[in-house]
Amino acid sequence: MRTLQVSLADRSYPIYIDRGALSAGVLRQHVRASQVLLVTNETVAPLYLDVLMKNLEGLQVDVLQLPDGEKFKTLAVLESIFDQLLEKKHSRTTTLIALGGGVVGDMVGFAAACYQRGVDFIQVPTTLLAQVDSSVGGKTAVNHPRGKNMIGAFYQPKAVIIDVDVLSSLPSREFAAGVAEVIKYGLIRDVDFYHWLQANLDALMARDPDVLAEAILRSCQNKAEVVAADETEQGNRALLNLGHTFGHAIETATGYTELLHGEAVAVGMVMAAEMSADLGWLARKDVDAIRTLIGRAGLPVAPPPSVSVSRCRELMSLDKKVHDGALRLVLMRAIGESIVTADYPPEALNTLLARCCAAGE
Repeated sequence: MRTLQVSLADRSYPIYIDRGALSAGVLRQHVRASQVLLVTNETVAPLYLDVLMKNLEGLQVDVLQLPDGEKFKTLAVLESIFDQLLEKKHSRTTTLIALGGGVVGDMVGFAAACYQRGVDFIQVPTTLLAQVDSSVGGKTAVNHPRGKNMIGAFYQPKAVIIDVDVLSSLPSREFAAGVAEVIKYGLIRDVDFYHWLQANLDALMARDPDVLAEAILRSCQNKAEVVAADETEQGNRALLNLGHTFGHAIETATGYTELLHGEAVAVGMVMAAEMSADLGWLARKDVDAIRTLIGRAGLPVAPPPSVSVSRCRELMSLDKKVHDGALRLVLMRAIGESIVTADYPPEALNTLLARCCAAGE
């Protein structure tokens, strides 16, 4: 089993990556008392709930199944987790386990941060996007109609358990959405990984187990290093949001119904590359190569026609990277070298949005 450590002093924790990790027995060693609330969703439960339950025999294990989908990542659905914890009399030593994708992981982490002012939780991500991104780093949140992930907390899990085999049941569209986040790491800080992806993308999309395990490992290594250096996003951790400022606006503008999160991030990364080239920072041939790589993964490269310039601009103004009224963007100086900056002419952003979103006006 491959094991990484997210180094955060007394909040450090391991990431386990292996085929069959769900049944490998590592889960139990991170449950410190007798109570467990296992939260999953109606799609994942029939596939993997029984496997995980075998690791928890002898404990008080309560199970809550949430509805599946980004539109259910709300305060109202979050309250059902608190209802279950209180109804089943869970104490401060309970452990919450998130079995599912990014929505389940974010909501369970936020619930763990809040319940009795903080209880243990473990991430067991079952989508590629969650395995390489949302399960690692302690960002937890729910959405608000006016913005994505605007209500949440930084709260680290006790462990992340990644079973490569669960990805065999993931629909192709969901798998491709996760590949967007994999590509992101190559673009922001790991040019060697970017070139590796160019060479191995076909095998990755075919879900070759060895290639898949390597892509997950290298993605988690990159994220763990960034998080260890900047846990609460005071500086360079914001680089992990390449494409997300555009992508979150697109998701919100479409009511989380037209694009998956990873698809919106893919569009956002192309837009960030375009703007970087407009500013003279990134070569046009690199923009073309990025667009081609994202397209090879079966991901969209432009916003849906329904997204207007005015709506996109309005939602971007609510982004968490706005400081003192200035919208900071993650842009690229080169492939593998990104920066967080508000030092760009306002007309550059307006021109980009007009070019990309004109059909929505």
